[in-house]
Amino acid sequence: MSLSMHSASVPVFVRMLDNLLSWLDKAEAHAQAKKFDPSVYLPSRLAPDMLPFLRQVQIACDSAKFGVARLAGVEAPKFEDDEASFAELRERVRKTVDYVQSVPAAQIDGTEDKDVTVPRRDGSMTLKGESYLKHWVLPNFYFHLTTAYALLRHNGVDLGKVDFLGTMK
Repeated sequence: MSLSMHSASVPVFVRMLDNLLSWLDKAEAHAQAKKFDPSVYLPSRLAPDMLPFLRQVQIACDSAKFGVARLAGVEAPKFEDDEASFAELRERVRKTVDYVQSVPAAQIDGTEDKDVTVPRRDGSMTLKGESYLKHWVLPNFYFHLTTAYALLRHNGVDLGKVDFLGTMK
């Protein structure tokens, strides 16, 4: 069986977003064990010019939902970017998982040569579907997930490689 656009995207997003949910649980448990408000993680950053933890989670979710929507040729759901707690971040991640799983594989498969236009601040960019997925969506998704993971780890949350990768099923 050959690799399909759906199998290279949706299951990857779901697995990693599920892992992200467990990181959020561990972060909240760590804060409770140390007796501080977990919301202190939300603005954390490694450098003054980087986006905070909260935005890393939001952008990781957006990467998955817009990636799937653009490949499928449908409008992505609008998220307000107003999360201010771990509970709200979890809800956003769950909504993202529900959305990407709701798009039929048939709408994503076969989009390797489809033109996909990505709006950007400096003007739109058009890529073929396969390039869009492999060279834009997946790297962007993993960049923001990895940054969120690193921010939690930097702040003392007991996360390891298995937490990032998840367990093999």
